[in-house]
Amino acid sequence: MRFAKWQGSGNHHLVVERDDWPLAITPERARRILDPAFGVGGEGILEVSRDPDGAPRMTVWNADGSQAENCGNGIRIVARHLAATGRLPEDGRIMTGGGPVRVRVLDDGRVEVQMGRARFPAGEGRERLAVAGASVELAEVSMGNPHAVIEHPEPGAVVRELGPAIETDPRFPERTNVEFVRAEGPSELTMRVWERGVGETMSCGTGACAAAVAAVRLSGLSSPVTVHLAGGDLVIAVDDDLEVTMTGPAEEIYRGQLSAALIDALEGL
Repeated sequence: MRFAKWQGSGNHHLVVERDDWPLAITPERARRILDPAFGVGGEGILEVSRDPDGAPRMTVWNADGSQAENCGNGIRIVARHLAATGRLPEDGRIMTGGGPVRVRVLDDGRVEVQMGRARFPAGEGRERLAVAGASVELAEVSMGNPHAVIEHPEPGAVVRELGPAIETDPRFPERTNVEFVRAEGPSELTMRVWERGVGETMSCGTGACAAAVAAVRLSGLSSPVTVHLAGGDLVIAVDDDLEVTMTGPAEEIYRGQLSAALIDALEGL
């Protein structure tokens, strides 16, 4: 059972081919594989398969065994994985749980992704939320998956304190990703993120998109927006119709295969 480990802006995932794995991935098995002590470790599994029409599909498994509709860093990883094996379609279309996206691998190795149209499910504005003894103003943005974007002067100081409380607040029955942002200029943001089902991570591609959308529409920043994350920078372009394009890196770290002992353990789950 082979895998490749990749990172995109510090967000690290395992890439597996569904056809090459004799065991189906389940929530229990995903948790064991991604456990850093008893498995391989990682923030997610990117399961690559093909739809009946031949289009490649990315299924995202989180570290807690849940599935995410999409993963911005993950889609760049899968794009380069498919390109390296000659399987990236000419039109760059990859299916996700949040719908199709289109990708283009650039000459410098970065990947440009047409992420689709962002939405403000609760209306184009901010709302106040009382949580964990604090009161925050958040913008709810959907990139096919849910995000709560909060302006804060010290994003890194509050991500672990407020992130988990906001993720699981009753306001978000399906839970939410949480982004804390600070504007650094007319087209720059610093962002720290608490990912739904994972926890604090060095980067979140869809979160950077959501943060840029909120910054452009609600705070007057100019597109494209450079988002500074703990794991590196992503460039997010937002047009007048809220169509979003993300550009950033993806890098393979190593390849490996699961041991017989781990496979035996997975078979019992």
